[in-house]
Amino acid sequence: MLHILKRTDWKLYIAIALLIAAGLLSLLSTQSELFYRQLVLVGVGAVLMGILLFADLRSFFSSKNVIYGFYIFINLLLVLTLLIAPSIQGNRAWIVIGTFQFQPAEFAKLAVILLLAYFFSRRHVRIARMQTLFISFIYAAIPAAIIMLQPDLGSAVVIIGIWLGFVLLSGIPAKKLLITVLIFAAVFGLAWQFGLQDYQKERIISVFDPAADPLGSGYNVIQSKIAIGSGGFFGKGFGQGTQSQLGFLPEAQTDFIFSAIAEEGGLLAAWIVLVAEFFVIFRLIREGTVLEGNFAKFTALGAAVLFFLQSAVNIGSAVGYAPVIGMTLPFVSYGGSSIIANLMLIGIIQSLYARK
Repeated sequence: MLHILKRTDWKLYIAIALLIAAGLLSLLSTQSELFYRQLVLVGVGAVLMGILLFADLRSFFSSKNVIYGFYIFINLLLVLTLLIAPSIQGNRAWIVIGTFQFQPAEFAKLAVILLLAYFFSRRHVRIARMQTLFISFIYAAIPAAIIMLQPDLGSAVVIIGIWLGFVLLSGIPAKKLLITVLIFAAVFGLAWQFGLQDYQKERIISVFDPAADPLGSGYNVIQSKIAIGSGGFFGKGFGQGTQSQLGFLPEAQTDFIFSAIAEEGGLLAAWIVLVAEFFVIFRLIREGTVLEGNFAKFTALGAAVLFFLQSAVNIGSAVGYAPVIGMTLPFVSYGGSSIIANLMLIGIIQSLYARK
């Protein structure tokens, strides 16, 4: 057990712990009741990460039945969510059992990463074939389409983005890459025409001119910019942020937690979070280059794509450079399913890394 711990990436753990601590402090300041829930959920995620770390998963994840079985199970959960989930803020995304809420879409991201890693690791030399691209796209499109029906635009975009990231990482020829981009554009066009709700379209449009509707679609971004700008370099202090404390900043615990941190901790705290997020991504990319076997490499690189997409969109939406589509900041935002799924993914990668 000790030799496994010595062979894991402790720099990665420290960066993740820093991000979790920043999120917990922000929750303690703005919504203390959520702090204790998140603390428990972080503990659950840490235990599951430890179990996966100490388990030798190399033979486990070489099983086609395991990978595809987990993928099918998650898709069935997504369908079940549409059928039985209550409407929460207009979305049917959470299975509610008593006081416990479970969001299968977060685990769908994990399932898609593992399945695409398995798929591309066995078809790496045939990536240029249109059949390979089409099948891999269908694997991502199925859960994304179900999630869009909830509707949860953010998770659906991330899953399609993961697929595109895998295609780019697979060394696809330029001609096939162009075809892939055209497919991606066509999917976006269809989603815009038939899949997106009016309020989701307004959020995307508001990125270009939030002041056009300051009390509607542009309200969130305007309040977020005010919070970030008012923090200065050192911030207003713990519990002293007017935007986040008085309720002007919407979703200060999830979509705009970066803004809440910047308001109370200032530019200094914001930069610490930003650097820690991209340090996690850098470490995963580094591990992806040294891990043995294409499956392990693709899993680490797929995780890097996931965290990059979510970090870029979450922070981008906070400063007005990306649409507000309900994207959590990895390891920082409140959300039990998100933190547990992310820590499980880290546990899987570190298990493979420790045994390389």
